[in-house]
Amino acid sequence: MFIDFHDKTNKVTSDYIDMLQRLLIFAAEKEGITQEAEVSVNFVSNKEIQELNRNYRGQDKPTDVISFALQETMEDELNIIGEDMPLTLGDIVISIERAMEQAEDYNHTFERELGFLTLHGFLHLLGYDHMSEEDEKQMFQKQEEILNAFELRR
Repeated sequence: MFIDFHDKTNKVTSDYIDMLQRLLIFAAEKEGITQEAEVSVNFVSNKEIQELNRNYRGQDKPTDVISFALQETMEDELNIIGEDMPLTLGDIVISIERAMEQAEDYNHTFERELGFLTLHGFLHLLGYDHMSEEDEKQMFQKQEEILNAFELRR
């Protein structure tokens, strides 16, 4: 899988990037995603994620992670089909400030919180959601299975 990391905060070390890359490849293998798939992971400030949250979700407050799935299609949207087309899953945006705050609030490591948020965003790109109780149960169970198998526990 091709993973493009962008750190606008300069707070994510190469060790964390390496761990996240291994986690995403591990999760992609568990979910049967082609090795040719592409995804980007962006680390931003609370201010920047608040702007995205306001502009794309209508919620004017910072959040921890937002995903922009490129495989979802809207009604009346044309599908672009081609064998040579890479599978571009989309973008994951994570607030590093929120990740640090939540790691402290939940009494676990920043590494664990960053892994959790990255996997959470990745599963959204694959179509998992938590809009209903049943969907939430399925998504959160999948998260725990992958994080435990990857040995990134609380």
